[in-house]
Amino acid sequence: TSFNNQDMQQWGVPSIENLFRDYPQLRMHQADIRARYGMFEKTKMAIEREEGLDRFTHGYKDFGVMMMEDGSVRCMEWIPNARAVYLKGEFNNWNLIPYREVRFGKWELFIQANRDGSCSVRHCSELKIVIETKDNQRIERISPWAKYVVQCDHNQGFKWKFWNPPSSQRFQITHSSPRKPDRLRIYEAHIGIASERCEISTYRYFTSNILPRIRDQGYNSLLLMAVVEHSYYPSWGYQVTNYFSASSRYGTPEEFKELVDTAHGMGIYVMLDVMHGEASKNVLDGLNMFDGTDACYFDDGPQGFNKEHDTRVFDYKKWETLRLLMSQLRYYVNEFHVDGFRFNGLSTMIFHDPSKYGCFLHKQYQQYFGTHITEGLAYLMLMNDMLHNFYPNLITIAEDVQGMPALSRPVRDGGLGFDYRLCKDAANVWAKLFNEMRDEEWNMHFIRQMLEENRNAEKKIVFTENHEQNEVGRMTLSRKLIGDSSMSESQQMTPQLDCGLSLYKMSRLFTHAFSGQGFLNFIGNEFGHPDWVELPSPSNNDNFQFARRQFHLADNQQMRYKYLNRFDRAVNKTEERFGWLKSNQAVVTRTHEGDKVMVFERAGLVFVFNFHPTKSYPDYKIPIRQCGSYKIMLDTDDHCFGGHGRNQANVEFHSKNEHYENSSNLMMIYLPSRSGMVLAQSNLV
Repeated sequence: TSFNNQDMQQWGVPSIENLFRDYPQLRMHQADIRARYGMFEKTKMAIEREEGLDRFTHGYKDFGVMMMEDGSVRCMEWIPNARAVYLKGEFNNWNLIPYREVRFGKWELFIQANRDGSCSVRHCSELKIVIETKDNQRIERISPWAKYVVQCDHNQGFKWKFWNPPSSQRFQITHSSPRKPDRLRIYEAHIGIASERCEISTYRYFTSNILPRIRDQGYNSLLLMAVVEHSYYPSWGYQVTNYFSASSRYGTPEEFKELVDTAHGMGIYVMLDVMHGEASKNVLDGLNMFDGTDACYFDDGPQGFNKEHDTRVFDYKKWETLRLLMSQLRYYVNEFHVDGFRFNGLSTMIFHDPSKYGCFLHKQYQQYFGTHITEGLAYLMLMNDMLHNFYPNLITIAEDVQGMPALSRPVRDGGLGFDYRLCKDAANVWAKLFNEMRDEEWNMHFIRQMLEENRNAEKKIVFTENHEQNEVGRMTLSRKLIGDSSMSESQQMTPQLDCGLSLYKMSRLFTHAFSGQGFLNFIGNEFGHPDWVELPSPSNNDNFQFARRQFHLADNQQMRYKYLNRFDRAVNKTEERFGWLKSNQAVVTRTHEGDKVMVFERAGLVFVFNFHPTKSYPDYKIPIRQCGSYKIMLDTDDHCFGGHGRNQANVEFHSKNEHYENSSNLMMIYLPSRSGMVLAQSNLV
């Protein structure tokens, strides 16, 4: 259905005025907003009418190869280009067993149980589907619904193993999911690099060694990358081959269940990265050319190929594509008790040619509407609507799509329905400042303007750097700021090291507190991990040197990394206590370019930053909106964080009822150079 269809443009959007109240500029695009809502609503109504959305999105219970209660095996596949379909495997010495064709390109097979009632297909035995196509090809494939695939050689093809362990080997989930967080302190991690060893780490290692660190650091959410199976390890999980298989590189599905359950027992909310924008182009073990054609789950025209990423792009007009993708989400929620998802690759889903739409200004709203917008928009609305209706406590996060308006607004408003968008603006600001100028040249108004440009009508998650900034060729912030210092306590504190430690803490506190409703940290950055991440690949001779995290640096009391680790924990614990991430955006009360000072308030706290490299200010006046006495809750300059301890921890500052900088009160404080402080009223301490 076209977005220009007149019927679609007249479609009613229940709460569209809520959207226009916050985005009055969008009223001129309401025809497009109504059109995409109409596509969403029509698709949803059609699914409800034909199958029911609940059953439709439980496709993993109907498709693939699965054991029934009586020990028999039921097989179902959608193969529209097939003339005949067979199953073979180790269970029957690789003899062909024919499927029978049912309607709409579906093929079905039943295999009776053994005489003793046991399943005739052995657990972990290898299977293959054989397809005779309508153009007389005979091809072998892995079911798109396979629950477990194993890679025999690094970055080589997968073998499909029937996952059906006996009850004694199944992990029994014992903990319920934590309550949905009202703000997110996210620990972004990759299972494979979590160990210090030069190897691919495991679910069990992560469960035993990393989860306790995450809990102790004060993070309430875990975001796991690259769990959904992908053939090429260095792709960070972006080139998915098997959508229902938790990656066997790290262990078994039962071990992944144990990880999630253990996290829940620690009160940690668990989310996964998913890729619904594009898929691996692999043929033998992926979805590409599953039925022998370029079509099947994908668009068979030019729109079905992403030449930049060398991947396939889904066709969201196809019934079975919608079934597959939405069923994948419900599978991970129902089977593994995952609490939420981050969606990557959204540009491919939204724009016909994403390369043309990478530099939108926030006010260029026309760029987000028109004929270059794809049916993927309606799919995202349908997906979010489905997940939030069936799982009210689930959270969806959108990769930032060039500042697209209404990305994280409810579907009923005409938005795409995500709970949060992952906002790169703060990271880009710090990268520009750290890479292009000395800190004495920083412009306070630039920092304020860039961070305030984010749309306040939508919840966002901010970060100083994530895995992209930590990849090879992109120097990490800690390496940029601290240089090649060994960070040993025995080493003299040089001016560069002092500057680097101070700015690292200040940038993280500022980002954490200023504008987001969530903060994201990439594994290891909490203590300033010195190395970037370079996953083993043919280009580096499969070297694991930079595909690991050296947690011993944070644990070694003779190293200065401990100070950054302590500070990260203190920031999270202070936020947990005062809740600035669930408060309204910060109100800036003072920005002074000459002094290099910025002051803002949020959640009843006063945040004071002095970015000047050398000047400390005794009796420095700052505006205060609420009169009272204030104490320091957090100080980047504290000795325990590797600072100089220029303020006493128990010092108390008293406000004066005197108009200053548009505030009715002022307060005199000692403000050390290159430091940041969090002040709270004494009666709240």
